Amino acid sequence: MPVTPDALAHAEDLADFVAASPSSYHAAAEVARRLEDAGFVHLDEEQAWEVTPGGRYVVVRDGAAIAWTVPTDATATTPAHILGAHTDSPGFKLKPQPTTGSKGWLQAAVEVYGGPLLTSWLDRELSLAGRLALADGRVVLADTGALLRLPQLAIHLDRDANTSLALDKQFQTQPVWGLGDPTQEDILAELAETAGVSASDIRGYDVVIADTARGAVFGKDRAFFASGRLDDLASVHAGVVALETIDTAASGPIAILAAFDHEELGSNSRSGAAGPFLEDILGRVYDALGADDSERRRALSASWCLSSDVGHSVHPNYVHKHDPVVQPVLGSGPILKINANQRYATDAIGSAAWRDWCDSADVVTQEFVSNNNVRCGSTIGPITATRLGIRTVDVGIPILSMHSARELAGVSDLHDLTRVAGAFFAS
Repeated sequence: MPVTPDALAHAEDLADFVAASPSSYHAAAEVARRLEDAGFVHLDEEQAWEVTPGGRYVVVRDGAAIAWTVPTDATATTPAHILGAHTDSPGFKLKPQPTTGSKGWLQAAVEVYGGPLLTSWLDRELSLAGRLALADGRVVLADTGALLRLPQLAIHLDRDANTSLALDKQFQTQPVWGLGDPTQEDILAELAETAGVSASDIRGYDVVIADTARGAVFGKDRAFFASGRLDDLASVHAGVVALETIDTAASGPIAILAAFDHEELGSNSRSGAAGPFLEDILGRVYDALGADDSERRRALSASWCLSSDVGHSVHPNYVHKHDPVVQPVLGSGPILKINANQRYATDAIGSAAWRDWCDSADVVTQEFVSNNNVRCGSTIGPITATRLGIRTVDVGIPILSMHSARELAGVSDLHDLTRVAGAFFAS
C-alpha cells in the first residue's frame, strides 16, 4: 500500500526530532521546546503552580518530561489519559576520567548503557551529547556533533570476524576521537566548547554517545524509515504531535504525555517510571482542580495509561525466533503487546479499549506475543500500573533491529500510532 503524504511528512518531522535529541536530556528539552511553541506553559517544580481548566503545561525533570492539557470543563474527578514512553536509548555513557588512548590515538572511556547491539555501533560517525553541571550552579546541554568512531578490525587481521565476532565490552568499545597524547588533551574541552563554557568549570556530567546519521525514508513505495533511537523516541514524538493538536475547549480527559528516562536500565530513578515523577504531577494537577483524596482516587480509577514502546516485527531471516502464528509485520499497523507473565500490562479490558481507539482513528492494529522459547522484554506499563493502579495497555510499533544503533520502522506505522494517540487523548 502506498505511503500517504501525511505519513511521509510525519517521518521527516520525526527525523528532525531524533536529530535534536541525541541524549535523554536533549529529548526532554526538545519536548518542552516544541510544546512551548504550541502554547504550553513551562512550569518549574520548585515554584507554586497555577493549573487551570483550559490550560496546557509541560514540566522537565532531568531527562524526563511530562506535559498535559486540561479541558475547560475539568472537575476534581475528571480522569486522565496518559501516554507513557521513554527518552533514553541503549548505547554508551562517558566514564569519569574519560580522556584515554594509546599509540598516538585519542580515545574516550565509555561504559555500556543498557543492552545495545554492540557490533551495530562499529564504523559510524558518533557524537558526545548530554548535560554538564557547572561550578556556578548552571546545567547546560552539549552536543559535539560527529566526533568519534568505533573502527572495526580489518578482516585481514581477524579472518573469523564473519563467523564469531564478539566485542569485549571493556577493551573493544572505546571509540577514537583524535590523534595526540592523551595526557595533553581533554575530551571534556570538546564538549565544553560546543556549550560555550570552559572545561575547568565542569563539575559533573551525564554524557552519552549518539549516532549522528539522520533518519531516512527509503524502500519500495518509500515504506521504510531507518534512524537511531526509535526505541523509544518514536513514541515520544507521537505523543508530542498528538498533544499539540488537543482542543482544550472540548470535553474529554486530562491528556498527558509522560516521557520517562532510564527505561533501558529498569526505570529505577527519580525521572524513571518507577520513581515518583508522574505521581507528583498528578497530585499537583488534581490539587489545583480542588480534588480531595477520595476524588483523586476516583479520577485515577477511571483513568488509562497507554504504555507505548517498540516491539518486534517478524524478521524474514529469523522466522523461528517469533511465535509461529502471531507475527506482526512492519508497515501493517501499530501493535497490541500481550504477555501471560505480566511483562506487559495488557488485559482483556485493555485490549478492547485499544481496539476502540484504533477504530476511532480508522487505524488497523496487530497483536504481538513472544515465542515461548524467547524471553520477553518489558516496558514502563507494568511499573506504572503497579505504582498508580491505573488501567494500563502496552502498545507500540513493530520494528526490526531493536537496540541497534540504527533501527528500522514502517513509515505508515509511525503515523498511525500518532493518529491512535490523538484518539486516545480525545476520548
